[in-house]
Amino acid sequence: MDMRRLVGQNVKRIRLEKKLTQEQFSNISGFSQQYLSGLESGHRNPTVVTLYEIAKALGVSHLDLLEPPTSRQKRSS
Repeated sequence: MDMRRLVGQNVKRIRLEKKLTQEQFSNISGFSQQYLSGLESGHRNPTVVTLYEIAKALGVSHLDLLEPPTSRQKRSS
């Protein structure tokens, strides 16, 4: 799987689990809504620092943003 897409899917999933709109998350994280939209759609290639800051804003580990869906499924079983 493309890492940009994986990260984007994970960011969106976690944001939605926390019931945040992109606008709300933009205000919390300090990243523009346009940047977050591009990230969630897999069009942005975030730096390690950006991943860390986004994870921190979401209240999760930066590793959660890199975890493939199969790993989450195994862990929850």
